[in-house]
Amino acid sequence: MWRKLKDHHEAVASRRIETMLDAARAADFVAQTGDMRLDYAKTNIDAEGRALLIALLDEAGVAEKRDAMFSGAPINETEGRAVLHTALRNLDGGPVMVDGQDVMPEVLDTLARMESFANDVRSGRFKGQGGKITDVINIGIGGSDLGPAMAAQALAPYHDGPRCHFVSNVDPADIAGVLRGCDPATTLVIVASKTFTTIETMTNARTAQAWMGQTVSDTGAQFAALSTAADKTAAFGIDPARVFGFADWVGGRYSMWGPIGLSLMIAVGPNAFRAFLRGAQSMDRHFQAAPWQENLPAMLALVGIWHNQICGHATRAVLPYDNLLARLPAYLQQLEMESNGKGVSMDGADLTIDSGPVVWGEPGTNGQHAFYQLIHQGTRVIPCEFLVAARGHEDDLHHQHQLLVANCLAQSEALMRGRTLDEARGKVADKFAGAELERQARHRVFKGNRPSVTIAYPQLTPEVLGQIVALYEHRVFVEGVVLGINSYDQWGVELGKELATALQPVVEGKESADGKDGSTAALVDFLQMHGVS
Repeated sequence: MWRKLKDHHEAVASRRIETMLDAARAADFVAQTGDMRLDYAKTNIDAEGRALLIALLDEAGVAEKRDAMFSGAPINETEGRAVLHTALRNLDGGPVMVDGQDVMPEVLDTLARMESFANDVRSGRFKGQGGKITDVINIGIGGSDLGPAMAAQALAPYHDGPRCHFVSNVDPADIAGVLRGCDPATTLVIVASKTFTTIETMTNARTAQAWMGQTVSDTGAQFAALSTAADKTAAFGIDPARVFGFADWVGGRYSMWGPIGLSLMIAVGPNAFRAFLRGAQSMDRHFQAAPWQENLPAMLALVGIWHNQICGHATRAVLPYDNLLARLPAYLQQLEMESNGKGVSMDGADLTIDSGPVVWGEPGTNGQHAFYQLIHQGTRVIPCEFLVAARGHEDDLHHQHQLLVANCLAQSEALMRGRTLDEARGKVADKFAGAELERQARHRVFKGNRPSVTIAYPQLTPEVLGQIVALYEHRVFVEGVVLGINSYDQWGVELGKELATALQPVVEGKESADGKDGSTAALVDFLQMHGVS
């Protein structure tokens, strides 16, 4: 099937997208669930290409593997684990079995404990040693930070609880900047680490503990933990009532639906958090039931495969025209690149096709004044994914939101249409003539024929955010199955961490750099000369 797709691409590669784009195509090359619409009409995928792409799903057994995932089978084969972040939002579903045991009672019990604690913090029943909690600091890294930090910003219009802050980087500037704006007596610190050993997280947690101890007598009384390591959280002084664990079938970058989302729940309240879960649950059901051609996660994945593995476009720009989603590109970097950035297939053999693309982006319209130059006129094609809401949350500034929407739609149109040399000449013919006209006109040519998709929705509510995140989660799953890789391990992060642990005493001057490569040893010498040790 890969060969057929590549042959088809070669046959249509020079075709202009706009020559295909009539009303019939605009109605056909979309997928929709509820009020969320995926438009992929501005790509070079035609009916034949779509049929070949859908055949990939059947050839790879995506439906069977999807059912296995939802049923609790250990599809994370390298670690022997189920992949059941979907169970965390299974609010209205039936039992979910893992090793013969229904996990839903524990999931729902943990959710109820989270809601009770969040309500206590928000109402003031849970007090800091200086009164009602005014600030919550979530200390985590990777999936324990990116998800809730992204979602907390996205749902800012729904915040009616304490201020929410996120610390992830071991760079002391990160935590110092947050602590400066908080009062230890009225701050709750949430430490998010499943094992309670993550070096960056625990280093920051100890810094926060020392900061709090300068003002309050019982630091443990204002800490909560998102962890399964009860012995370590107890040793840190955290009451078991404020420890919220989650099973090993919840991967870090898929974990904000459960305890890792506690900071978000405190900020927006349990009702809004449940709405967030229900939005994701609705996307789960759509993914399970919709035919492939109408299935948003499947079609978004197939568009990505077409652009990356078939067309050879190595990057993907995610461009939310929704400033509340400013952190979504960073969140998707981890979700997609850590999940599908693999070099071997499930059986350990080297991949014969490229794995996932480089994912990056920024909100519009900021990006238009930064990197869109490269997207429009650079030598390499960068497929774009636009996200846009029909309405913002600032009703008195709706005219400004209309300008935002116009910019979003104009960018996808400009990428597709471009500007010919004749059109460019017409733009400057009143200013230049002869060879100078030709030179100036060529600078104003846009080759166009650059693909994009648009995800449109009425407004960024908790439900819609849940839909968006679940959409991308399932997109990653589909792409991973088609590529034949395990999207749920991340061995690629291990080596650097191991070497950092070994290098720390060298950097501190406690051990010699002998045995290190010449470059590393020289850099250690330079940094020590300038004060690192």
